[in-house]
Amino acid sequence: MRVLGVDPGSRFMGYGVVEEKRGRLVHVGHGVIKVDEGAPLAFRLKELHAALSAQLAQFRPEAVAVEGVFTFRNARSALVLGHARGVALLAAAQVSLPVFEYPPAKVKKSVGAGGADGKDAVARMVKTLLGLQAVDLGRADASDALAVALCHLNHGRAAIPTAGPTTQKRKGAAALLADRLAPSYRRPEAG
Repeated sequence: MRVLGVDPGSRFMGYGVVEEKRGRLVHVGHGVIKVDEGAPLAFRLKELHAALSAQLAQFRPEAVAVEGVFTFRNARSALVLGHARGVALLAAAQVSLPVFEYPPAKVKKSVGAGGADGKDAVARMVKTLLGLQAVDLGRADASDALAVALCHLNHGRAAIPTAGPTTQKRKGAAALLADRLAPSYRRPEAG
């Protein structure tokens, strides 16, 4: 199963593609869509849509996972983020892909980062889980998007009917992710 994760934003939108292949989690690609922050919101949204649609066509995922909304103190910021999320939902719906949303706290936990941990911890865990220690992921938007894709592969895949992998194989990838996270959440056995 191939999943495109999206970290929405109205100036920078991160995307990350992760695939489960024979029980292994494989990094396929990532990036950040940047738009002119001085442009009117409508034009930025149009650019985001066109660029994200191009990534969907290039990577051909089977599902799209989008980071959900978190609490904002500024209502305008929340509204603008909502517009960017709407662009991601629309782009996926236009190519008939199922879309799943995950709260930021669940995304962090799914890669082994704690609630108080920042974006650096998420980026480190994503690099570890995908074997990307030598890769510069650039802005945090890209590592956050990869984390969203990993979250879906770990939590949400049972909701997607697939003709390919069997249930046993799908459970294998979730177990693989749990094994990779094991050092961060299991206590050593007393010896």
